[in-house]
Amino acid sequence: MNRREFLGVSAAAAASAAFRFPEDKPKKSLIYGMVKAGGTVEEKFDIVKKAGFDGIEVPPMFNPDDQAKFKAASDKVGLPIHSVIYGGWGNNLLSQADPEKRAAAVENLKKGLQCAKALGATNLLLVPAVVDAKTRYVEAYERSVEGIKKALPTAEDCQVVIAVEEVWNNFLLSPLEMARFIDDFQSPWVKTYFDVGNIVKNGWPEDWIRTLGKRINRVHLKDYQKKTGKFVKLWEGDVNWKEVRKALQEVGFANYMSAEFNGDDYLEPDELCKRIERIISGE
Repeated sequence: MNRREFLGVSAAAAASAAFRFPEDKPKKSLIYGMVKAGGTVEEKFDIVKKAGFDGIEVPPMFNPDDQAKFKAASDKVGLPIHSVIYGGWGNNLLSQADPEKRAAAVENLKKGLQCAKALGATNLLLVPAVVDAKTRYVEAYERSVEGIKKALPTAEDCQVVIAVEEVWNNFLLSPLEMARFIDDFQSPWVKTYFDVGNIVKNGWPEDWIRTLGKRINRVHLKDYQKKTGKFVKLWEGDVNWKEVRKALQEVGFANYMSAEFNGDDYLEPDELCKRIERIISGE
């Protein structure tokens, strides 16, 4: 090996090392509803664990027996429930015009936080508002801020972060706006749940990541193909995963990344886990 070759190899090695995650790297997760095999809760948890995932995300449940069943499966299999997808659609939207319905939505949000605590989760995904022909943008903003603030004491008591997700709801349409929304609360109990695939249609995920930085508490992994307007299998769409990974590394993200799919983008847990590992490793 001559000097030029040596320097080239050294430079490549240095570049590779520069974009490796620290020892406390992101954790791989799967959404419970994405597990097709297995009959019981424990069997599904076991499939996810054996595929190589570090945690699981579950839907909200308010029956104590259901909570106990999921928590027992989590403890037995050794697969943490890290988040609850509370959502917030329909009657649980904090942006509804009717004050009584908004009050009911706040109470349901509190129940969702208590559900997360019972399951051992430290994160709750929330879609707070929808902007439409009947709901002005400013109304959606003010009502959702008011509702979340009313739930903050419960979030702190439960030690569960309310993580606001950007979805196709005509609300919080830029990373600057999402950052401002989170900062309005001046609370460690309100952050964002960043969905990579939801951004590709009208933006660049890596830009959002760099702008939101430490405000990101969890990440959803989806891939999206612009020419078809459809979500596709990880690594088969238009997401620049190398740049997304680089941005996540730059902001020091080391929490759970949950795979999410809706139909044709389905992958078996083993293969899905391998593709997520490619994102983390940079290979």
